[in-house]
Amino acid sequence: MTSRYLVLRLLDVAVTMLAMSVIVFVAVRVLPADPVLLLAGEYARPGELEAIRAELGLDRPIPVQYVRWLKGALVGNLGTSIRTQRPVSEVFLQRVPATIELASMALVLGITIGLPLGVMGAVRRNSWVDRLVRVSAVTMHSTPTFFLGLLLILLFAVVLGWLPAFGYGGWRNVILPSLTLSTFVIALVARIGRASMLEVLNTDYVRTANAKGLPSCVVIWKHALRNALIPVVTVVGLQFGNLIGGTIVTETVFAWPGIGSAAYQAILERDYPIIQAIVLYVALGVACVNLLVDFLYAILQPQVRFD
Repeated sequence: MTSRYLVLRLLDVAVTMLAMSVIVFVAVRVLPADPVLLLAGEYARPGELEAIRAELGLDRPIPVQYVRWLKGALVGNLGTSIRTQRPVSEVFLQRVPATIELASMALVLGITIGLPLGVMGAVRRNSWVDRLVRVSAVTMHSTPTFFLGLLLILLFAVVLGWLPAFGYGGWRNVILPSLTLSTFVIALVARIGRASMLEVLNTDYVRTANAKGLPSCVVIWKHALRNALIPVVTVVGLQFGNLIGGTIVTETVFAWPGIGSAAYQAILERDYPIIQAIVLYVALGVACVNLLVDFLYAILQPQVRFD
């Protein structure tokens, strides 16, 4: 990866973040509900509403509000929560570790379970194993997250009593939400991994390795899997945003104190600064993951060149 390419990608990230900040800043301000009315109550007098709006700076034109907010954001000041009057950065830093823990566990489960399933389906093509893998992947990909989460709570928390239904704490608390969040990753990795593995298994170098009498496990896991991983890495990187977005539903169902549940609550309360910060941080995370995917390309395929 050349330094020129890296600089261009970093410029792309900067431009993307600037565009996202404008879109989000304007979008949250055209929401139908007035955050000042929600904060002051429906029986507040017009003078009280105007005083609160002036105190929060919401009485100024949107371009003026944006420039003021952007100046603060560039130095790390993302504003103050309208509802709690706490700094947005403080709220975010308090919530983000729980979301990182949940998303990381879901990603690990998705790869460690989905990739072997995809490889088994490709190696035993058109067998009952392959059919079971394909049906399972389609089922997991089609099941709504909230429904699966409630089903797991009913089975493992209510009926069997093995795991807690909600809350944040020990390792037992993370099992159900991470398993719920990982299902679409498992399905995606299994489907893409199977298709990619089938293509690689038909290449000449794999046939040559088999002709030399190498053990099947060596051919599959050492020679074929390396090239089959490239589409999987691409898809997982592109789906990172969906993974973070899925935490909103999962964290709400399991009362998980992460940025997903904070975003849901902020939307209900029209807490502009919280919504803006969460969306921008998620966008930055997606951009960084896509940049990381490019680095993984260079590791998995050294012959790939970036211009």
